[in-house]
Amino acid sequence: MQLNIIKIGGNIIDSETDLALFLEDLSRLKTPFILVHGGGKLATQMASQLNIPQQMVHGRRITNAETLKVATMVYAGYINKTIVAGLQKSGVNAIGLSGADANIIKASKRSATPVDYGFVGDVDYAHIQNKTLQVFLEQDLTPVVCAITHDGNGQLLNTNADTIAAQIACSMSNHFKVKLIYCFEKNGVLLNADQDDSVIPEIDESMFQTYVNSGIIKDGMIPKMDNCFFALNNGVQEVRILHASQLKNHINHNSNDGTRITSTL
Repeated sequence: MQLNIIKIGGNIIDSETDLALFLEDLSRLKTPFILVHGGGKLATQMASQLNIPQQMVHGRRITNAETLKVATMVYAGYINKTIVAGLQKSGVNAIGLSGADANIIKASKRSATPVDYGFVGDVDYAHIQNKTLQVFLEQDLTPVVCAITHDGNGQLLNTNADTIAAQIACSMSNHFKVKLIYCFEKNGVLLNADQDDSVIPEIDESMFQTYVNSGIIKDGMIPKMDNCFFALNNGVQEVRILHASQLKNHINHNSNDGTRITSTL
């Protein structure tokens, strides 16, 4: 049975209009899915309003105790429940989850060496409760998973949503034919970030290294691609990066929109 693990992020989360259109498209998918989401810019805005300084290292947020509270309120609270409510409006019976709910994702706090990122969690798909997620799907409940996990000892952890999506995809591949799809505001991986039509239709690991070395792929796209290759090398059948508006056409009609990620291993 086909299962789609869909991660939504980027500017789509920040736009009420774009998010509503995306959720409407999700309601028209003909195959089951699990949705994973990040937090957009709202957590940063909330931290600013609360006068909580934000520190970034190599493009990654330092999650101190106060920042963790904001991230939990925004990711597991407002954004998660807004998405669930939007899916319910469109006829999809969804259930909003953090990693702590039903113990679906237990993570480990990242080592403080060489950089102390604070309350940030790393996920191993061996510790994802895929049978619990499967039960939700069998009950026609669509899981909507946010970027908050826990360590099993009462500590919540901020965790990269791209990584969560990849790890869930690997875990669920024990039970389904899994496709992992990253959706955001671009048409795929681009040769030129300023040209929306410069989509690279397919990238393998060798091409990826070439693009990184030449500066074509950089910043946040690098860890996203790392997650793509990890998923392909650990049981996931197909991985694709595309614009959120292309998702429905791709899944229902098997279109070649976006960038397909392939493994050379």
